[in-house]
Amino acid sequence: MALKLAVFVFASLLVVTTRVSSDAEDVFMEIGYGKAPVVAPVPAPPAPRIIKDTKECGDACKERCKLHSRQNVCSRACITCCSVCKCVPPGTYGHTELCGKCYTDWKTHGNRTKCP
Repeated sequence: MALKLAVFVFASLLVVTTRVSSDAEDVFMEIGYGKAPVVAPVPAPPAPRIIKDTKECGDACKERCKLHSRQNVCSRACITCCSVCKCVPPGTYGHTELCGKCYTDWKTHGNRTKCP
């Protein structure tokens, strides 16, 4: 009789323990710890503005240099680069690699990049 009582208590304890752990897993999953993180897609950079005629360089460089602290210096360098490389990068800063080696490798006498 004592053996049956011990087995019954052990089985009851096992059932209760199993039930508690499954509830804990449900809560754990509801919180979001068991799910893979959601990764936002990285947007592609905008396309560079390809120049067919050097007359288009003025408007493209004006847009490129509009936030620069020295707009005349930026615009003069941009127009020079645009007329030779036939390209102006998108935006007001960066993305120079989209216009190729002509735009990125052109250096000043001080060995700084010429094209803004």
